[in-house]
Amino acid sequence: MSRAAQDAELIRRIAAGEEAALRALLAVHQTRVFRFVARLVGNEAVAEEVMSEVFLEVWRNAARFEGASAPGTWILSIAHNRAVSRLRKRREEAWNEDVAGSLQDEGDDPEVALQKADKGEVMRRCIDKLSADHKTVIDLVYYHELSVSEVSEVLKIPENTVKTRMFYARKKLSELLKANGIDRGWP
Repeated sequence: MSRAAQDAELIRRIAAGEEAALRALLAVHQTRVFRFVARLVGNEAVAEEVMSEVFLEVWRNAARFEGASAPGTWILSIAHNRAVSRLRKRREEAWNEDVAGSLQDEGDDPEVALQKADKGEVMRRCIDKLSADHKTVIDLVYYHELSVSEVSEVLKIPENTVKTRMFYARKKLSELLKANGIDRGWP
C-alpha cells in the first residue's frame, strides 16, 4: 500500500474518531510539517504552536477530506494557511531561513565541508532576499519536493502561477548568487 493510501486510511479512521490514527498520522508527518512551518514563520516556538493547530484542524476536519489531493498535500495546505495567518498577526517578525540549517556530507574533507557551509550560508541569505511568494514556492518545490500541481493545491493558486513564480524565483536567486560570487554548483 502506498504512503498516500495509508494516509488516506488514517484520515478515514480519524474521521471516525480514532485517536490512535491521529497519533500515527502525526508520527509520519510532524517533522515535515514542522520544518515547512518553521521556514515560513522563522521561529521554532511559533512553528510548534502552528503545527499543533494544523493537526487539531486535521482532527476536526478529517470527515471533510475528499481525497482530491494526496493527504500529505492536504496537510501542507492546512499548514501553509495556518502559518500565513500567524504571519499576518505578527507582521513585525522577520522571516528567518537560518532555522533550516545545513547538513554536511560525512564523506567531505574539512576544506570541502567549509566551502559548502560558506555557500550554504550565502544561499540562505540570498533566499531571504526573495519575496515571500518566491520563498514559499522554492521551499515547497526544493525542500519538500512537491510537484507543480501539488504546490498549486497547497497555495490555492493556478499551476501556471506556480510555474511563473518558480521561473522568476530561480532567475532572481541566480542573480543574487552570482552577485555574491557563486556561479554554479558545489565544490
